[in-house]
Amino acid sequence: MIDILFYVFAALALGGAMGVVAGRNPVASLLSMVVCLASVACIYVLLEAHFLAAVQIIVYAGAIMVLFLFVIMLLNLGHDYQPDLKAGLWSLLAFGLSGAMFGFLGRQFWGSSAMIATAGAAVDAQVEQYGAIGAIARPLYTTYVVPFEITGILLLVAIVGALVLAKRNV
Repeated sequence: MIDILFYVFAALALGGAMGVVAGRNPVASLLSMVVCLASVACIYVLLEAHFLAAVQIIVYAGAIMVLFLFVIMLLNLGHDYQPDLKAGLWSLLAFGLSGAMFGFLGRQFWGSSAMIATAGAAVDAQVEQYGAIGAIARPLYTTYVVPFEITGILLLVAIVGALVLAKRNV
C-alpha cells in the first residue's frame, strides 16, 4: 500500500512540476507549485520524516508561496486569461519526451540499490548519533551555512526588487 501511495504522490509531484513550467498564467503556476510541494511533503510522511514534512508545508507551501502570490499580485501579472496548456503536437511531444527521460532515469536508479542502501545506512547512523533534527541541522549550520545565508539574502533582494518595480507603476 505504501508503494502505491508513493507512486501516486510522485505522479502528483511530477504533474505539479510540469504545471509550473507549462502554465501560462502565473497564478495557475503558483497553484501547481503548491500541489508539487504538498506531494513532496506527503512523500516525506511516507518515508517517516515527519519533521521534514512539517517544514515543507509550513515554510515552502505556506510562507514562500504566500510571498510569491503577493509579488504576483503587486506586479499585476495574473491578467492574461488564456488557457494554461496548449493542446497540440508540441505538448504531446514534450510530455512524451519527459516521460521517456523519467523512465530512463528510473531505470538507472533502479539498478543502484547498493548505493541507496549505503546512503541509507549513513543517514541512519547520523540520526542515531544526533537525532532527527540534529542530523539535518548539523550540516546545515556547519558545512552549508554560507549557501543557506546567501539563499536568505537572495530571497530578501528579490522581494525588495519586486516592491521597487511595483512601486514605480503605482
